[in-house]
Amino acid sequence: MTSMTRQYSAAASHARNAVDKTADFWTQGARTVTGLFPGLSQVDLVPAVERYFDLVQRTVDLNRHLAVRWAEAAATLSGVAREKAESAGDVVREKAEAAGNVVRKRAEKAEQAALEQAEKAEQAEKELARQARQAERDQDRRARKRARERYEGLAKAELSDLLAKRELPKTGNSDELIERLVEADSR
Repeated sequence: MTSMTRQYSAAASHARNAVDKTADFWTQGARTVTGLFPGLSQVDLVPAVERYFDLVQRTVDLNRHLAVRWAEAAATLSGVAREKAESAGDVVREKAEAAGNVVRKRAEKAEQAALEQAEKAEQAEKELARQARQAERDQDRRARKRARERYEGLAKAELSDLLAKRELPKTGNSDELIERLVEADSR
């Protein structure tokens, strides 16, 4: 194997490893984000993944085509022609690195979009929980008011009798007795 072929093989392997690492990083990031929010509606990442793998496939096909051409040319090149071919190899390596950078940027954008979606879902969930707590407090307030209204017109002796039937303390002013009865009703 000639020096030039070894260099090309090393560059192609480096580009493939960079693409694989980028794909692994992106996949792991997406799993982490969706794992943090199990109730999160699914983000359709299929088109982004398909575009990514189409790009990877085109890069692999291009690298294969170039490797075959290089192998054919390596057998016939000599001297100055070999030097020019080596500089073309540098161009191929640069293009492979650029393709890896494009894939990495697309993966980062997809991850950012997933994170933004997760943040929006979390904010919506917090707002719903706040509204539910407020509604619960309002409902409790109305229920206590209705319960108090039942006892408001009663005399202190009548309130004491109701407390005695429930085996609750009968001491205090009318408001305290009413509050004790309301509290007992809410249990």
